[in-house]
Amino acid sequence: MTDMKKKKMDSATVISIVIVLALYVLVFVAEQIIPATSMLFTVIKKGATYALVAVSMNLLNGFTGIFSLGQAGFMLVGAYVYGIFTIPVVSRMDVYQYYSGGLVQFTLPVFVAMLLSGLAAAFLALLIGLPVLRLKSDYLAIATLGFAEIIRALFQWDKLGPITNGSNMLRLFPNFNDFNIRNANGDVVVYLSTLVPLLIAGVCIFVIILLINSTYGRALRAIKDDEIAAEAMGIRLASHKRLAFCISSFFAGVGGAMLAMYQTTVQAKSFTTAMTYEILLIVVIGGIGSVTGSCMSSFLFVACSEWWLRFLDQKQVIGDFEVPLLRNGFRLVVFSIIIMIVVLFFRQGIMGRKELPDLIRQLQGKKAKGGASK
Repeated sequence: MTDMKKKKMDSATVISIVIVLALYVLVFVAEQIIPATSMLFTVIKKGATYALVAVSMNLLNGFTGIFSLGQAGFMLVGAYVYGIFTIPVVSRMDVYQYYSGGLVQFTLPVFVAMLLSGLAAAFLALLIGLPVLRLKSDYLAIATLGFAEIIRALFQWDKLGPITNGSNMLRLFPNFNDFNIRNANGDVVVYLSTLVPLLIAGVCIFVIILLINSTYGRALRAIKDDEIAAEAMGIRLASHKRLAFCISSFFAGVGGAMLAMYQTTVQAKSFTTAMTYEILLIVVIGGIGSVTGSCMSSFLFVACSEWWLRFLDQKQVIGDFEVPLLRNGFRLVVFSIIIMIVVLFFRQGIMGRKELPDLIRQLQGKKAKGGASK
């Protein structure tokens, strides 16, 4: 009986991996066929970015029980570090026109800069975590939210202008379109601007999944369930919480770099608390403690907000009849109602605490029961 259960678990995991790989192949094929201006690719790029940040937040809120609201601040750090170190030297005078080209006069490769973005965010989290992680619950959330606002104001400080460009935006750094393969004439022969961000997010999320399923991840779950019992079992609460906070911030920093590449510009004023609330909303809708739920809800959230409900912001006239209420901003009203319905009918989120292999096992169990009854 145990061997059969292990076989089912293994088969469910294999099927899950096959489904994910098939989605990657489908995205690659679609990118070569469908025009690059399609909203589908916009949703996938931003959805992949939000999925990574949502999973990193879920690592804290869902698996460790740390209620942090500082993701936007760590994303800001990641976005700025990426932008600062990838702007070509020849373009720095155009970007830092008020600061004589800025202090940084060299350029790092894209993936090195993304890694540095994560490390910078993790280092900042280490400094913040020393005093902040002594707090609990709402007090911790308020403290991390306050630090995020301080970081946003600091990056707009004119004294740091030679590095951050002050309140002016950073631009002209490599973006997702630079991953496309071009011929000698500059024409795109293979489109990779959508597949690459999806791969980056996928690799990072896979690392988080490995972490969650390791002994360290089980220790984090124990801390969430009962801190006193976890400490009695020999788990060092302070060091585990601090490390979880830094790891989450690292991936939030990488997500910030991805967001910079998606937007093609970086400006501190866009990393508001509303961005953190969006990520938190995605985590709640998907299911606190579910990586699959965070990924699914990220793409659904972006698709609804950026694509499917856009028509509600425009006046619609059928013959001589003008459809009432349809005007700029009505999309957000309908979107809010949809979110309320989801929260009311899915109290634990769309996935609860389940993952994709769990759903496949359920389907396998139903098929087995159906075959037995026949």
